[in-house]
Amino acid sequence: MWPRLRPRTSPPYPVRDKTVETGIVMSWIVLVISGLFEAVWATALGRSEGLHRLSPTIVFFIALVVSMGGLAYAMRDLPTGTAYAIWVGIGATATVIYAMATGTEAASLAKIVCIVAIVGGVIGLKLAA
Repeated sequence: MWPRLRPRTSPPYPVRDKTVETGIVMSWIVLVISGLFEAVWATALGRSEGLHRLSPTIVFFIALVVSMGGLAYAMRDLPTGTAYAIWVGIGATATVIYAMATGTEAASLAKIVCIVAIVGGVIGLKLAA
């Protein structure tokens, strides 16, 4: 009368081990590149004088789209919190290093120690992921 149900042979959800997927390496590469583009758009935003200068404003919008798109791509395979923290860490570190290298910001021992702490935290998050 009732149809016979077969026992389930697979779990009711897709099994994804994010540590062994083939696309995981590409996600990390894209995340690092998009973090660098975060530094580009942050620097361009500062140079655009409130979006009133055309060239830096165009660079800002292009870098923003590339950076956010890369972050979204990486978050398909990486944990959201880890991906976001690493993206912000790379962007913040690259922005400060660029500002110190160009003379926009003064370099100091305290800033260098903080940058090293950020880089150490990013590496720790990568190793824990």
